[in-house]
Amino acid sequence: MPSPRLIDVAVPTRPEALVVVLHGGASRPGSPMVSPTQLSVARMVPIAHRLARVGRPRIGVVRLLNSVRGWDSRRTPVDDAHWALDQLAERYGPHVPIGLVGHSLGGRAALLACEHPGVRSVVALNPWVYGTDGALDASGRHLLIVHGDADRIADPSRSVAVAADLRNTAPTTYVSVRGAKHAMLRRHDVFSGLAADFTAAVLLGREPSTSAIAQAMDGCARIDV
Repeated sequence: MPSPRLIDVAVPTRPEALVVVLHGGASRPGSPMVSPTQLSVARMVPIAHRLARVGRPRIGVVRLLNSVRGWDSRRTPVDDAHWALDQLAERYGPHVPIGLVGHSLGGRAALLACEHPGVRSVVALNPWVYGTDGALDASGRHLLIVHGDADRIADPSRSVAVAADLRNTAPTTYVSVRGAKHAMLRRHDVFSGLAADFTAAVLLGREPSTSAIAQAMDGCARIDV
């Protein structure tokens, strides 16, 4: 089986915090390797660069390329996320706080990997989840789920259920993006802006620059934008 890979986007010598960006992408016959040029990977590149700009020079940003496309039961994207988190802990030490930002299946992987000891924030964008995925202990983390209300691939109602369960153990905000579909092409700036603003607020203690994230940091459970 192929190995996962980390791609450095912007990593200072001594980062105060780190962010791992996780892509989505459906399975293909034969579990082929992930290509850096496939759309599900490429759509996360501008989000990773926005995270780097907002966090510069204090936050390091890396992108994870999964071992295989889709959700392979032999090695899932959650396994790859844990591998990436362990790699960063070895590189920068175990005490640097880490944020996860993922889309679709990558959003699910980010949520399910949140119990890793290094994780402090999670942003799940249009996550493809099951309604029971929120039954975990996210204590000590802050979580944000952002979902387009016109998504016909990943059911927003499942995200709502997951967010409700996650609130039993951790501050969790659900943001519904009006008119946005799964690929985030429409209102992309909203998705990337919320992800970057929330991550900087949690990991760096920075004052939010958007009203939605200010509300999220105040404990608001649901926001419509």
